[in-house]
Amino acid sequence: MINWEWRHFDELSGADLYAVMASRQDVFILEQACLYPDLDGYDQGAHHLLGWHTVDGARVLAAYLRCIAPGVKFDEMSLGRVLTTKGARSGGSGRALMAEGIACAERQYPGQRIRIGAQQHLEPFYASFGFATVSEPYDEDGIMHIDMLR
Repeated sequence: MINWEWRHFDELSGADLYAVMASRQDVFILEQACLYPDLDGYDQGAHHLLGWHTVDGARVLAAYLRCIAPGVKFDEMSLGRVLTTKGARSGGSGRALMAEGIACAERQYPGQRIRIGAQQHLEPFYASFGFATVSEPYDEDGIMHIDMLR
C-alpha cells in the first residue's frame, strides 16, 4: 500500500526532500547512467507527489513525480521526474503514481492540459492515461524521448 502526499516545495521536510533527491539520483543518474544537472531550478516552485510505503517498519519513498505550473516551463502544466524506486517496481506502483499525479495536478490547475517529456519506450504506458504524442523522437541525455500532451 502506498500513502500519497501532495506538497509544495516549501512544505517538504528536510528528510523528505533528501529522500526525493536520493531517489532521483538513484534512478535517473545511476541506474540510467545519465550525467545531467538534476537540480534545474524548477523544484522550488513545483508541487511534488511523494508515495511512501513501509519496509521493515521504516517509511520509504516508493514513487515520486513533480508538477510544474502552466506558463513556467511550458504553456501547459507539466509532470516530470516520474519514478518508482527499485523496491516498489512491478506491483503497479507506476500506474498508481500516474493516476494519482494526474488527479492532483488537475485539482491544482483545473482545465489545463498536461505536457510530459516521456522516454520513447514508455509511450504506450503514457498513452493509456490519455497522453498523445506531439513530437518526433529526440535524444535527451542519451535516451530517446517524445513530447506528449493530455
